Amino acid sequence: MTAFLCYAFAMFLLSVFGGVVSALLFLICFILVLLCRYAKIGYLSTREQKDKPQEKKPEPKAEPVYYLVERKRKAPKKQYGEPKEIKFK
Repeated sequence: MTAFLCYAFAMFLLSVFGGVVSALLFLICFILVLLCRYAKIGYLSTREQKDKPQEKKPEPKAEPVYYLVERKRKAPKKQYGEPKEIKFK
């Protein structure tokens, strides 16, 4: 009976630790596969950028600068001259 209990206890420990080890191994492999996939995607994206010819952007031409200048306002005339006569042909 003692041998059976020892055997059963040993199998119990093996199954518990085996399950834990299996779960850890699965997680480690899962994470490694994801890292490899993302590394491949990153490598291919940088490789595609290197393969493309670099387009030179034309430098923008200097545009003229316009200044807004306000004219001095003349003081309103107090006396008006005679109106000008316009003749139509």
